[in-house]
Amino acid sequence: MSYFIGLPQWQHNDWYPSEIKSPQALNYYAQHFSAIEGNSTFYGLPKRSTIEKWNESVPDQFRFCLKFPKAISHQAELRHCEASLTQFFQTIEPLHAKIGVLWLQMNQRFQPESLPYLVKFLSQLPKGFNYGIEVRHLGFFDKAEQERSFNRLLLEQNVNRVMFDTRLLFKHPANDQASQDALRKKPRVPTHVLATAQQPIIRFISPIDTQLAEVALDQWVNKTLQWIDEGRTPYLFFHTPSNQVSPQLAQRFAEKMQQRRADCPALNLWSKQENQQVSLF
Repeated sequence: MSYFIGLPQWQHNDWYPSEIKSPQALNYYAQHFSAIEGNSTFYGLPKRSTIEKWNESVPDQFRFCLKFPKAISHQAELRHCEASLTQFFQTIEPLHAKIGVLWLQMNQRFQPESLPYLVKFLSQLPKGFNYGIEVRHLGFFDKAEQERSFNRLLLEQNVNRVMFDTRLLFKHPANDQASQDALRKKPRVPTHVLATAQQPIIRFISPIDTQLAEVALDQWVNKTLQWIDEGRTPYLFFHTPSNQVSPQLAQRFAEKMQQRRADCPALNLWSKQENQQVSLF
């Protein structure tokens, strides 16, 4: 795969044909997308038997980008979490060959002054995986020494900086409940575009009116193609408020990619969604 594309979840009440039930959702999702953001491990580790079912549900070329549990990133804040780390890696072991990137989502309490804890944490991680980190404290976006130190560390450790593009969500706030909920929960941070390792990760959220995302999608197409030409393998995950139309947003991006590069495959959605695309863009 020249790049991987997916969504923040594989289940949604408004997505699939009615005959697709919950146990079939991952298998059905993996027939259309090449990766999943993997938020469920953030909230708690599933049983190993569940991980084994995930592995059986997807093809060999599919990739999971799993979050480290919040018990590690938020509660322990990367300190004294050796037992939790061991349990995490033991649990996800059945997915080893299908893991794209394992990544930390830090909250605003994680500041540039906490970098020594990150250095120690990274030294404890097993080899053989790709890693990433998303930060939300504005000190990591100051374009000065604090951010430069952070980026140098990631470059030295070959860790991907996860980029969450929320610009349009806050530029075009809507009054519907889903948008208001997203505005409360999503980080309002600058979008600094930098690949610090070989698997740059983009999380992109559109406003409820996805037509407002056209120019930004073109910008990310340009950057994705640049990374591919540099020999990197980008991962892109598409969000919308409530994620009801996230599949169509991702489909639009893949369409633009194929228009620029014939060897980048189009993204075909399930029939329930295809009839809605014209009205969305």
